[in-house]
Amino acid sequence: MINTIEPIINQFSSISLIEMNSVSLMKRTDTKFVINKYQLAIVLESIKNNYKVLEIDANRIMSYSSLYFDTLENKFYNDHHNGKKNRTKIRQRKYIESDLCFLEIKQKNGKGETNKSRIQVNDFEKDLTNISKEFIANTTNKEYNLVPSLWNGFNRITLVNLASKERVTIDLNLSYNINDVKKEFENLVIIEVKQERFNRKSEIIKSLKSIRQNPYSISKYCIGMISLYNDLKYNLFKKKLIKINNTIA
Repeated sequence: MINTIEPIINQFSSISLIEMNSVSLMKRTDTKFVINKYQLAIVLESIKNNYKVLEIDANRIMSYSSLYFDTLENKFYNDHHNGKKNRTKIRQRKYIESDLCFLEIKQKNGKGETNKSRIQVNDFEKDLTNISKEFIANTTNKEYNLVPSLWNGFNRITLVNLASKERVTIDLNLSYNINDVKKEFENLVIIEVKQERFNRKSEIIKSLKSIRQNPYSISKYCIGMISLYNDLKYNLFKKKLIKINNTIA
């Protein structure tokens, strides 16, 4: 997929990581879309004059690796599946090109807002250090017995709107694994538009609408979990799996 997208991405103006900090949007509204790799080329071509692309050491398509944590009872997964409004995701994420690794906590409230907190760690911790455990406890105000639940890898393109405070992440080549069980979604693209509040006049949202794509709630974590674990309740996610399979067919 990268070979077909790279020529278009190279037509975008670039922005550095330092410059992008002004639109970090740690508190934000996230709006997701699910498309396939062929539609991505159409969208990128239509918005190339409205966004800058993050560039690090001449790379515009970055590699990410994540290790998610959950309880033995899969509380975070089940909270999402059961539609709980206030929910948490905990992961460690490595930004390969930057050689940076963070422990990240995403907390969603009943208003649809996402708060993200993070601290830098040396590398992935299959056994969380005391510092990491303390950060989690202080941030969530709860004590969890956490274990690794899912590895996730993907490539990401990050765009920054030239005219408004908006970031866009485009995730492709998604893969998952745990305990030697693997699943890949190489034709799937997940676009996430991050704004202070939802703005339907955003150029990328208008572009997606032009190809008849509407916002679609989806969790990379939950899709990975039901792809690798056979004993999880997932009846409320069946439509999402059908949507994904139809999108990448």
